[in-house]
Formats: sequence, C-alpha cells, structure tokens
Amino acid sequence: MKTNLISRSGYLQLQQELDHLWRVERRETTEKVAWAASLGDRSENADYKYNKQKLRQIDKRIRFLRKRLEQLKIVEYSPQQDGKVFFGATVTVEDDHGQQKTFTIAGPDEIYQRDDVISIDAPMARAALGKQLDDEFTVVTPTGSKLWIVTEIDYILTRS
Repeated sequence: MKTNLISRSGYLQLQQELDHLWRVERRETTEKVAWAASLGDRSENADYKYNKQKLRQIDKRIRFLRKRLEQLKIVEYSPQQDGKVFFGATVTVEDDHGQQKTFTIAGPDEIYQRDDVISIDAPMARAALGKQLDDEFTVVTPTGSKLWIVTEIDYILTRS
C-alpha cells in the first residue's frame, strides 16, 4: 500500500499534469477522433482506432490523478526536522566499505524518472527514518542485510 504523503512541489506537478491532460491532450485527441470518425468506415480507420485508444488512456490517467490528489497529504518542511531524517530529507549514507549514496525521501508519486529520490515506503528510507548524524542502521533486502551510517542530512530541497 502506498503512503499518501507528498511534497508541495510534487503535488503541484501532479496538478499541472492533470490540468494539461484535461485542457490540452484530451481536447486535441477528441478533435482527432471526431475528424477520423467523419471519414466513414471506422473498422478500417487506423487514425480513429489509435486516437480512440489514446483517449481511453488519457481518461484513465485523469480519473487516477483526480482520485489520487484527493487522497494525498502535503508534508511541509518544519525547522524541528533539522538534524534528523524525516520525509523530505536529502540524506547521504555510507556503508562499511566506504560506498556512499545520496537520496531524497519523497512520496511514492514523486519518484518516477528520477534516480536521486526514493519512496518513503522503500526499505532504505524506512530504516533511516528518525536517525541522526553518525547513527547506524541496517537495511534488510532480498540480497541480505547491509549496515549504513548517516553522514549528512539536509532539507534544502523542501524548504520554502
């Protein structure tokens, strides 16, 4: 089950996507479907079939976004978070071999098409929550357990 948390910027991106789909994509695709339908035999009309399918996909995404936006809770930055790992933190961790990873903890709706963001539902994020600088934590994954140390915590991306 997805956590229903999101940053303000992530929420605004989803709203912009919904607005674009509704006002631009859907309107343009509906016009193409109407034009293709006016040509006659729809069973042989590739433009009609393609755009009708595209319209169904757009409508599906619009329904999803409308429902999802109602469920989401925007998490704002608070100065009380400084020094500890919470939602919105950009965290640098290091393992016992000196390998470092830096990631920002975000909502599951914000992680797509980005390699520097992990979901708050991810094992690494869950294990790091509440930790402070130099705290150790263990992440259990299908390949085994691994020990990590928090080396840096920042909230620069979530501060207003």
